[in-house]
Amino acid sequence: MTIAIWFVLIGSLLIMIGLRSSLLQRFHLTPTLLYLAVGVALGPTVFGAFHFNPLEQAHLLEVLAEVAVLVSLFIAGMKMPVPFRWQKWRVPIRLAFISMTISVALTAVFAYYVLALPLGAAILLGAILAPTDPVLATEVQVRHVGDTDPLRFTLTSEAGMNDGSAFPFVMLGMALISAPASFELLGTWVLKDVVWATLSALVVGLVMGHVLARIVQKQRLMDSDRPMLDDFLGLGLIGVVYGICLVLDAWGFLAVFVAAISLRQSELRLAGENAHGDNADPLSVFPDPSGRPQPELSPQISQGSLLFKEPLERLSELVLVLLLGGMLFIDSWSFRAVGMALFLFVIVRPVSVFLGLLGSGAPLRLQMLVGWFGVRGIGSIYYLMFAIVVGLPEELSVEFIHITLVVIVLSIIIHGMTVKPMILKWWR
Repeated sequence: MTIAIWFVLIGSLLIMIGLRSSLLQRFHLTPTLLYLAVGVALGPTVFGAFHFNPLEQAHLLEVLAEVAVLVSLFIAGMKMPVPFRWQKWRVPIRLAFISMTISVALTAVFAYYVLALPLGAAILLGAILAPTDPVLATEVQVRHVGDTDPLRFTLTSEAGMNDGSAFPFVMLGMALISAPASFELLGTWVLKDVVWATLSALVVGLVMGHVLARIVQKQRLMDSDRPMLDDFLGLGLIGVVYGICLVLDAWGFLAVFVAAISLRQSELRLAGENAHGDNADPLSVFPDPSGRPQPELSPQISQGSLLFKEPLERLSELVLVLLLGGMLFIDSWSFRAVGMALFLFVIVRPVSVFLGLLGSGAPLRLQMLVGWFGVRGIGSIYYLMFAIVVGLPEELSVEFIHITLVVIVLSIIIHGMTVKPMILKWWR
């Protein structure tokens, strides 16, 4: 396909989605399903107009997926309607850490005993497939900064955190592929990849989000007539936080999500909102001793960043799902891949959610819907490409590519076709 055709194709898809096509509305179809259908039709499965080889383009695909996940995590964090309070966050935190661990373990057991993979490869595959996705799960994400719907809040915050909590298991799987299990290896993994990488990511995210809010507040007070580029401030925070985490060997995905929450909540506090007030964005005026009103201080970085980054998130979703269709071959649909996908959706996700939320007090209906809507997507692609770039053996790489692609495609189809009917019937 020529560049001109790609421009026409992507432009047409964007216009169709922008016009809110009646066809999609009538059949309760998500935009991701449309992108996937076009990608599969143009890819090697049907017409063969293009083929994207993930082994040859692993570096490029890793970067594309990395950027898409970072932007999506930042947007998700900006939309979080409540500050850090255990009472409000206990369910998603348990999902992101306890249910995530159970999900990796169950998937690894299936891969080890049914697919006959080595232990390290089985754990790695479990880590690749375990995290839910903040990019493709747009239909069940928090929609705006004041959206307090429990289901959307739970799924969005879980996806924001488990993209970071899965990384330790990726590193454990890679380590066990390279060397036999030992107490020294496990001890190093716990201290470095679990404790240090997680805690330092939380600290970096919390501190940097608050620091930026403080800097912006002081700048506005000193020079209220000079407008600031809020979208650049948001992008800059993503870059700084992620870069610091790479230097510190911390989990950057988790830090970016936490930084976005910290920035927004710090802006709200600095704007004078009561921590227990409502979630509307206040426009507070702070008088000074001279009696002159100070500039209005509202969470403008949050609002300005969302205006720029949400279209960027949608565009990255479109491009990556089209490329996903261009990676699929008919022989990708093996019994091993389809069996893993069905086991993941029907057994692993519901069981891990139920066990992770035991004693949490979460309503049964919420647990059931959360147990179904475990959307897999771009996060799994990133982890897979990361493992390939780091040095995953080619034979395992090829099998993991087939399994991961089938899981993501089936997730897009099954979850995409059921999300709206199920929410309309069982939630609203």
